[in-house]
Amino acid sequence: MDINTLKARIMQSVDAAAPDLSALSRRIHRHPECGFKETRAAAWLGEYLACHGFTVATGLYELPTSFRAAYGTGQPVIAFLAEYDALPELGHACGHNIIGVSAAGAAVAAQAAADHYGGTLLVLGTPAEELFGGKITMIKQGAFEGVDAALMVHPGNCNAALTHALACQTLQVSFRGRAAHAASRPEAGINALEAMIQAFTSVNSLRQHIKDYCRIHGIITEGGKAANIVPDYSAATILVRAEDTAYLKELQEKVLRCFQGAARATGARLEYRWDEKSYAPMRQNTALGRLFQANLTSLGREVALVEPAVSLGSTDMGNVSQVTPALHGMISITDGNIPLHTPAFARAAVSERGMSALRDAAKALALTAADLLADRDTLNLVKEEFRSAK
Repeated sequence: MDINTLKARIMQSVDAAAPDLSALSRRIHRHPECGFKETRAAAWLGEYLACHGFTVATGLYELPTSFRAAYGTGQPVIAFLAEYDALPELGHACGHNIIGVSAAGAAVAAQAAADHYGGTLLVLGTPAEELFGGKITMIKQGAFEGVDAALMVHPGNCNAALTHALACQTLQVSFRGRAAHAASRPEAGINALEAMIQAFTSVNSLRQHIKDYCRIHGIITEGGKAANIVPDYSAATILVRAEDTAYLKELQEKVLRCFQGAARATGARLEYRWDEKSYAPMRQNTALGRLFQANLTSLGREVALVEPAVSLGSTDMGNVSQVTPALHGMISITDGNIPLHTPAFARAAVSERGMSALRDAAKALALTAADLLADRDTLNLVKEEFRSAK
């Protein structure tokens, strides 16, 4: 069977499965689960893959809501990455219902390529991409050892093969002051909320003097119990992002000094903790991106090699791209004026346009896997670019 005949079979497979894929994606969308709580989504995806001949193991890598589904034997090993966690309050406003199901649909469709050319297909269920970096734990636990390429597609506002992602570090910070009656004895208190406000003001001033494409943002999670009590405790979560890990470390030091200065100015005691997990920037693989671009273009979409507007988000797929060749493609489900992490984007993730994107994503991923399995020289080009970029 030549590659074109095989690719036609792959696309027919996705079309035949489209009703089931859409139903599964909408089911996950109706039952959003935040990071490390995605018990139903992980189970539903695992059941779908098991019904199509994959061997499924669950609760691996110290993550109860992870799974590993395998089909075929030997090298190369092509992994499709499934995300399925939701956002607090907003549900699937990042479209992870599309990511998870497109990965499963692609893997099932790519079985024809694995049967014909040999090799192993994996679907790795990766919990808690939002905020908690589940893939970072999976990397440490060896989930990507022996994987020759890792593929996924994210819904968004454009069609692109290569997307940017910033390095990111989370800071948990708090101030401890001293409570007092805010009217009768304010001089007896130390205002922990004022310390936090001063720190945020300092961060605002710092933003004028940092490199382009860096971001510092956060929320105050605790700021007092009553207006007539001097707050003795305040807390916040801060995200610090930069294009590379070296500047991220420099920026972390500058941000921390904003909080240290507020502590000295107010007398409140600073307590802080940098999260153990740090999101890495996305390492691009142009050879892999061109394969995906050609395959998605063949489905009638206009596809940029690199996303036209630089994304300033972060993803633990960046960490995966540091250990194996990785693709984090983008597929359009909305117009450009609808941003991710909004109610409007959540609605788009379950719309007819969203389901059409799900089908095209599954096809393009499976076709790209077929290219890698069919031609070892092509795969070697992808791997050589990865090695030379280190």
